[in-house]
Amino acid sequence: MTAVRTPPPASAPVRRDAEATRAAILKAARYLLARQPHADITLKAVADRAGVSPPLVVKYFGSKDALFARVMNFEADVAALLQAPLDGLGRHMVRHVLLSQRERGADPVLRIVFAPLHGEHGEVLRANFRSQVTERLAARLTGPDAGLRAELAVAAVLGLGVMYGIARGPRLRAAAVEEIADRYGPVVQAHLTP
Repeated sequence: MTAVRTPPPASAPVRRDAEATRAAILKAARYLLARQPHADITLKAVADRAGVSPPLVVKYFGSKDALFARVMNFEADVAALLQAPLDGLGRHMVRHVLLSQRERGADPVLRIVFAPLHGEHGEVLRANFRSQVTERLAARLTGPDAGLRAELAVAAVLGLGVMYGIARGPRLRAAAVEEIADRYGPVVQAHLTP
């Protein structure tokens, strides 16, 4: 009896994880938007940066305008930033920014710091940030000056993100996240629940 040889299975095409692909495209678009005007960014540049083809960008987002409408929207990102009870929110916000920086290399809410805020798209980004981040936070606060307190709390967190991600403060980057959250969380919390 002779052994029957079966040919090795044909290698299946590599399938991308849809969520990972979407995330890579958004990350690439955010990176480019932080460095150049919207009008100068092409879908090809986004695709090249994300490691995908331009038609895949169109498949997931439809058009350049739809992609950048998503990039300029903070709704999904701010949910994670504000997802804590009010009495512990300052510490949570600090941890969120630091962990996002350490684990993903960026915090999507921090893109307001990096984005060129000129022209119509700058106005959209600023308006979205105000309504989706600071005003959403202010709505959770009680007492006087809730809007001002929300802006001060967000400013403190953004400043921490800048010191960690842009200035790359060596002591800050070497410290444990929990230690920074313990030290800096009360600074943010003082604006939230004075």
